[in-house]
Amino acid sequence: MLIELEVRDFAIIEHLRLRLGSGFNVLTGETGAGKSIIIGAVGQLLGERANADTVRAGTERAIVEGVFEPGNAANAIRNVLEEYGVDEDPVLIMSREIHAAGRSTARVNGRAVPVRALAEIGRLLIDVHGQSENASLKVESTHLVLLDRYAGLETDRLALADRVRQRRTLLAELAGLQRDERELARRAGLLSFQIDEIDAAGLSADEEGGLVAERNRLSGGERLIRRLDQALAALRGGDDAPDGSAGALDRLDAALAALDEIIAIDPSLSEVRDALAGATELAADAARALRSAVDGFDFSPERLEEVEERLVAYSDLKRKYGPEVSDVLAFGARAAEELQGIESADARVESLGKEIEQAGVEIGRLADMLSKARQKAARKLSKAVVEQLESLGMEGSRFEVDFERRESADGVPVEGTRFAVDETGIEHVRFKVSANAGEPAKPLAQIASGGETARIMLGLKSILSAADQVPTLIFDEIDAGIGGRIGDVVGRKLWTLAAGHQVLCVTHLPQVAVFGDRHAHVRKAVVGGRTATHVDTLDEAGRVTEVALMLGGEGEAVRRNALSLIEISQRWKAEVRGQAAATRAAG
Repeated sequence: MLIELEVRDFAIIEHLRLRLGSGFNVLTGETGAGKSIIIGAVGQLLGERANADTVRAGTERAIVEGVFEPGNAANAIRNVLEEYGVDEDPVLIMSREIHAAGRSTARVNGRAVPVRALAEIGRLLIDVHGQSENASLKVESTHLVLLDRYAGLETDRLALADRVRQRRTLLAELAGLQRDERELARRAGLLSFQIDEIDAAGLSADEEGGLVAERNRLSGGERLIRRLDQALAALRGGDDAPDGSAGALDRLDAALAALDEIIAIDPSLSEVRDALAGATELAADAARALRSAVDGFDFSPERLEEVEERLVAYSDLKRKYGPEVSDVLAFGARAAEELQGIESADARVESLGKEIEQAGVEIGRLADMLSKARQKAARKLSKAVVEQLESLGMEGSRFEVDFERRESADGVPVEGTRFAVDETGIEHVRFKVSANAGEPAKPLAQIASGGETARIMLGLKSILSAADQVPTLIFDEIDAGIGGRIGDVVGRKLWTLAAGHQVLCVTHLPQVAVFGDRHAHVRKAVVGGRTATHVDTLDEAGRVTEVALMLGGEGEAVRRNALSLIEISQRWKAEVRGQAAATRAAG
């Protein structure tokens, strides 16, 4: 519900604050006073295209702000707020700034949002019906939803939609499996080659590390053997030396023998002899270790070549399938899984075909039941709308709900025929109207703008109001082209419609205005040499004066007539309320 509308520097509006209540709100005033400008300001909160020309001359920007109570639309609005990162609040504040330079900004609860966010939220809050507005009932995609709400079929439609989505998933999988067979064969051949290549290699991360170490050792083998021989010859000499010369151990032994003779004469050198004996023993140990290393080292150029070839194989596979051995092995596992899927594709295709056919049969059954329920509800709706239109002075009019199905080989079976299906069912629903006797019914979207369209909309709204979740309905000059007798009927219908919605109506007919629960008067005034629009909320006396002016005069007789119209409307409303209360008490 729109609680308050504040407008600054918009067209000829300098500043106004319009407070609205629940029920039926009426806006009246002379032609050109600015009533439609106020509706245009509301349109800015609904995301309509901003125009710099609407900024009041001499100002930098126009500001429009609306305060709303979401009401029944709260859950749907909450989802939109979450999408745009806006904090939820019991009261929703939407604003629009239009700058004279041409740009505009939008905010919801103080947070800047794209203008499309206003449009998404706005269509959940307000529905505008007027001579130049594309009201939501003209959008054919809403017709089926409204019919289902009217018939209480929303749960059935959602259940059908769930099964349709499941079937669509199966169809997508089947299409993927039914790609060109030659392509699948080529793919299978490639996968087989890759899998065989990886499996044949017998890769192991541990083996690769050992091969690297072995290659490093073998690649220096010749130099290592030569140095070992040189070290051993220096220690042992004799057969180990190329020239047969004495080695370090021979010289150490000779030195020990000399010291033994010396000690026999001079024992004071015994410590020198012991140190030399220890060094000799260490040298002997080193010589034995070198001999063992020389005898144990198995240098094989053939083995080095084998190691190099094995490491090249590792390098090639990692270059093809992954930077590490683990990546290569993982690639092979995925390839094997994909190959298995291809090899089992025929079986899966057959299985999917059966699943899809079964799902189609079930969907066809659900869609047929839903369609029959819709057609039954459509006949009831058509009759009710025609009664509404006749009461609005459109005798001879017709209202039809058109059901259109499309045959499709990929559709679902219904009574021996396959029809295309989507989440809503097997038909496209469209409202059609004939406003004049003898004229063919045409789609609602093609009905010309004007008072006739507005009355059609009002008749539909009166019937569908219980199914419509939009809390606020705005009717801009709905009485255009109709007289006082029909105006009385329009007023009663608008007031009745306001039982479930907040209704704001811009009207020129006193017969409509007297049914308002709240009456505001729009006027122009010249202040400081400039024209500005003002809005006054009328008290009872002011309302009588305004209705009298709408009747065409200010005399006492006209005032009595105005007061009589107001009293008649009040008595009628009291009677309706009393009947409703009695019905509730009895029920």
